[in-house]
Amino acid sequence: MKVLITGAKGQLGRGLIAAAPETARLHPVDIDECDLTDAAAIRALVKDVAPDLIINASAHTAVDKAENDEATARAINAEAVAALAAAHDGKLVHVSTDFVFDGNASQAYRPDDARNPLSAYGRTKAEGENHVRKGDILVRTAWVYTAGGANFVRTMLRLMAEKPALNVVADQIGAPTWAPGLAATIWGLVAKDASGTFHHSDAGVASWYDFAVAIQEEALEIGLLPRAIPITPIPTSAYPTPAKRPAFSLLDCSKTRDLLDDGHTHWRVNLRKMLKEEAALG
Repeated sequence: MKVLITGAKGQLGRGLIAAAPETARLHPVDIDECDLTDAAAIRALVKDVAPDLIINASAHTAVDKAENDEATARAINAEAVAALAAAHDGKLVHVSTDFVFDGNASQAYRPDDARNPLSAYGRTKAEGENHVRKGDILVRTAWVYTAGGANFVRTMLRLMAEKPALNVVADQIGAPTWAPGLAATIWGLVAKDASGTFHHSDAGVASWYDFAVAIQEEALEIGLLPRAIPITPIPTSAYPTPAKRPAFSLLDCSKTRDLLDDGHTHWRVNLRKMLKEEAALG
């Protein structure tokens, strides 16, 4: 099985490469191999590679920057998906986000729940979802992180080492997602020849404040931080950003877990794994 992976140098892309089954012949590409804002370049890439499967792990994830440049976000998050689908007769796996929801729910969002994005990033990701075809796989996820990546965990580690105290938003609720676990789920769905919409995040519930507190506790335990600092919970209103975030974006992953017949690892367990990998990176 020949597999074209876009966004191969990103957090998920690297996880997909590491977790790929032996039967997969990978053709990983990133922005330096193909400009995903160029539909002609996408068509040429797909024609040249002639993949059996495309996994689109690329995205414009600069949520706040997208508010002032929605056109670029749309080109990567939506128009590139349309170009990939149009150029490829086989299955497409497309990765989307909790930001397609408005955060007004009182229970975890199911795959078939109505979308109502609040931001340019969310709108363009929702538009990208619209290009996923009946036989394709759409996987929504949230709060992705991995060792060596650009993410909340590594930002917190840096700030905790540099600052005497931190304020972290406590009224945005969801669940973190370790990228290697997401990659394993995607390969599992491919192996099942699944189609439709699925959700994946780690088990459990957290606010960004809860996540930050856990990062400090676990990092101190393995000597990744030199000292503890005070972390204060604050409301979103005290930390204004250009893009509006959903206040509640917990994803219901039961459909995914039932199909794959696997356990659902708690986010704190995966956080420990990531921090040990981060420590090994030096």
